[in-house]
Amino acid sequence: MKNLSNYVTQVHDSIGEIEKNQWNALLNQQLLPTPFMRHEYLLAMQTSLSACEKTGWATRFISLREDDTLVAACPLYLKAHSYGEYVFDWAWADAYNRHGLEYYPKGLIAVPFTPVPGTRLMSTSQETKALLLERVLEECKSLKLSSLHMLFCDDQDLKVAQTAGLLGRHTVQFHWQNSNPKYPDFEAFLASMTQEKRKKIRQERKKVALAGVQFKALLGHEMKTQDWQYFYTCYSQTYLEHGNPPYLKRSFFEDMANLQNESWVIFIASIGDTPIACSLIGLERNAQGLPVVAYGRYWGATQRVDCLHFEACYYQPLQWCIEHGVERFEGGAQGEHKMARALLPSKTHSAHWLAHPDFAKAVDHFLLRESQGVDEYMEHLSQRNPLKR
Repeated sequence: MKNLSNYVTQVHDSIGEIEKNQWNALLNQQLLPTPFMRHEYLLAMQTSLSACEKTGWATRFISLREDDTLVAACPLYLKAHSYGEYVFDWAWADAYNRHGLEYYPKGLIAVPFTPVPGTRLMSTSQETKALLLERVLEECKSLKLSSLHMLFCDDQDLKVAQTAGLLGRHTVQFHWQNSNPKYPDFEAFLASMTQEKRKKIRQERKKVALAGVQFKALLGHEMKTQDWQYFYTCYSQTYLEHGNPPYLKRSFFEDMANLQNESWVIFIASIGDTPIACSLIGLERNAQGLPVVAYGRYWGATQRVDCLHFEACYYQPLQWCIEHGVERFEGGAQGEHKMARALLPSKTHSAHWLAHPDFAKAVDHFLLRESQGVDEYMEHLSQRNPLKR
């Protein structure tokens, strides 16, 4: 076993202080790398002022080095609220408040505004992963934070966290898996579903087609400035319709267009020459540059058409995934309606440390009951499988 004293820990105010190629090379070695943990993505979150101290996301990045080699790293945010996380702890914050205790700031190992499961503790070994988490906890304690939360982590992260005494938590998302062998076309995919679900999808698609809507798919490098501008119009309108400003600034997507365009594909719906809606999908690529996982991220419309949301966010992306041999499509947080489109329930994980021992014990009891409820919910959903048995 290596001498742990050989590792040097650094706390960075910005990911920009860590060399991009080293960060991304480490990410590529992980169990579940995603484009949302890339250096470019996290830096754009910060420099665009989407996730920064002013918006309640004060940044820290923890790195572990052996000599000059980066062997472990993770983002750490000091949160002044619980917005943009998708693993809800408002009740915990309220309980702290009712007992005269401060819940914020708290520590967060996560990707801002991005509920995509993936590796959070990047490392070259389980040993350095455990040491990285130990150093993160030391930082949280030195800052007198109420708690630390690692969201949407992979199985290895969860195992290391629970060994370190963190409490495991589980939620449910809905993911589509390509068949084995993979579906040759969309009709073959429909044929795998029950007659009722197959009929419903065809009816929904027909409504969109009869409205004269046509789609085009563009990879990030094919998108022109006006495509990104139209996307942001749709994206921001979706938030404004719900009475909230958009989380992500326009300059964040400008950085994506310039620095990480290989990670995106857009589906633009038009009637004639007029665009009326779009959805933006994230892509994870393999070492050969081929897309292997797609992530439903953002959508918006400037004109309403019945069933347009389903077409733009599910059917067009699934058809594209089938045509390009993509293995998995993740539809984002929540939404049982996704099951009717063959996105099936999948457990996601988070891990939590609370500094106050009595609250830690209370949360532990709560999570035990909640976990039993999640298992029952998963069993209930399994009875509604839309695929032929």
